[in-house]
Amino acid sequence: MSSSTLRIQDCMTRSPHSIGADQKVGLARSLMRGHRIRHLPVLRGGRLVGMISERDIYWIETLKEAEGDELLVSEAMSPSPYAVAPEAPLSEVVREMAEHKYGSAVVLKGQQVVGVFTTTDALAVLAALLTKEETASPAARPA
Repeated sequence: MSSSTLRIQDCMTRSPHSIGADQKVGLARSLMRGHRIRHLPVLRGGRLVGMISERDIYWIETLKEAEGDELLVSEAMSPSPYAVAPEAPLSEVVREMAEHKYGSAVVLKGQQVVGVFTTTDALAVLAALLTKEETASPAARPA
């Protein structure tokens, strides 16, 4: 598949972990550490209402010190996450993420969260494309 036909559904992390808006920030941190992730879609009644990132948690901890664990996720999350459809072209999503310095995009099929695309996912795609390009270039082939 060429890079021009890649869709976000081809590169996203499927069935991501999520957290309820009324859960505690301490639980969000534990989930992130336990699953080695940096972003959690925030749901209320099964619908996306925000995104909480590792950076959001660090920020809230510096302001609230020991109280941070007891705050609700809804108090620490970003309320308007960047969201795209599974069919969105990878090139457009990456361009938007770079332009606005988004760390992730939530992938929605209708109202349902079906994936997350992060900067780590973007780097994996870039590495795969570069590796493919290097092995296809005449200079990389043995004489």
